[in-house]
Amino acid sequence: MTAHELVNESESPGKRAWNRFKRHKFTLICLGVLIGYVLIAVAGFLGLLPDFQERVGAGNETPSMSVARILGTDLFGRSVLYKILIGTKTAITIGFLTTLISVPVGIFFGAVAGYYGGRIDAMITWFYTVLSSIPNILLLVGIAYVMGKGLLSICVAMAAVTWVGLCRLIRGEVMKHRNMEYVLAARLLGASDFRLIFRHILPNVFHLAIISASLITLTAIKFEVILTFLGVGIQDGASWGTMVSDAGGELVNGIWWPLFGVTVAMFLILYALNIVGDALRDALDPKFVD
Repeated sequence: MTAHELVNESESPGKRAWNRFKRHKFTLICLGVLIGYVLIAVAGFLGLLPDFQERVGAGNETPSMSVARILGTDLFGRSVLYKILIGTKTAITIGFLTTLISVPVGIFFGAVAGYYGGRIDAMITWFYTVLSSIPNILLLVGIAYVMGKGLLSICVAMAAVTWVGLCRLIRGEVMKHRNMEYVLAARLLGASDFRLIFRHILPNVFHLAIISASLITLTAIKFEVILTFLGVGIQDGASWGTMVSDAGGELVNGIWWPLFGVTVAMFLILYALNIVGDALRDALDPKFVD
């Protein structure tokens, strides 16, 4: 065994994962971008963001060097930058809540279906197949209408759609692991099904949930924009979807800066989530070879 391998063996799993993650500087830059978005959302919850309803200039002013008007103003003289910041709070909240609901549901049902198989697997597979057969946008709109307009109903609607992919992934991986030697050995030693699933199998497949979580967050942010555009999402104006919805009439009149600003904001968070999600998956993969 080489000296490098001995050093790696002496490191804790968490430290090894962090060393893998920070290996590429661009990944750290993307992580910094995500942290910036989260801090903006936290500032919004603490009431530290400027009031996006406040008039800061004339209607439809082009971008200028003023902080409030650096991305111009809208029809009512409100700062486009302030609207994007408030929309960031909404996007982060929806992405986080949707992922918080969807990931545990997908992992639980996927692990149970993959481990037990038989009728339990057939029932769970039938259920998510039925959900998958319904177009996502129709299911989202239907649930949002039933629960009423608002942030919570949007999160529940998107969680009902996004857990299926993770469930399938975890189910397939658990099926491969349940008959491996380390699982059979633990079963012979008297480990319960609960311990086998959550202590032995899931830690070896959990890295797959990381990339799925980042994709769920991406999907939630994009679907929020779509639902708001269709009129069943956030209705108080504090949403990127509202800005995209208003952009159609604005572009006809040559007012490009609101759409430009919200598009850049969406692109940065979606791109950073993709990069960080991929890096986390590789860093947490127990089969990763340094």
